[in-house]
Amino acid sequence: MHARRKGKAGSKHPAGRVNPDWVKMSKKDCEELAVSMYKDGKSMAEIGLTLRDQYGVPSVKALCGRSVSDILKDNGIKQELPEDMMSLVKSAVFLRKHMQHNKNDLHNRRGLELIESKIKRLQKYYKRTGTLEKSWFYKPEEAALLVK
Repeated sequence: MHARRKGKAGSKHPAGRVNPDWVKMSKKDCEELAVSMYKDGKSMAEIGLTLRDQYGVPSVKALCGRSVSDILKDNGIKQELPEDMMSLVKSAVFLRKHMQHNKNDLHNRRGLELIESKIKRLQKYYKRTGTLEKSWFYKPEEAALLVK
């Protein structure tokens, strides 16, 4: 019989989603900085990490009341694809390129199948929530044009 583990496994979120008193940055400064970093070419994840590590903002959502993606949307910045979908498409494009030169690489062929199935599941989710247009479909030939 297996021994039961006490407690929960995995990482723990902070106890509260309130902004700590020691955060010096204002809501307006944080939003302006996020927009300027995005215009400089940083992704949303990089913006969050930079604000955390260099500016001492533990949570953009706790400080501003909305996520980095919502801040960018409100400032007129619209992304063609969500960031997680775009990173999966990039991975699939690079794996397809690899598979053209290494046709017998079975491990990466399986990896490509897994990535493309994940893209299709995300595609269904984003269409259902209205983030993607109903007419958008993942096509490997066109995906290479999206990634530059």
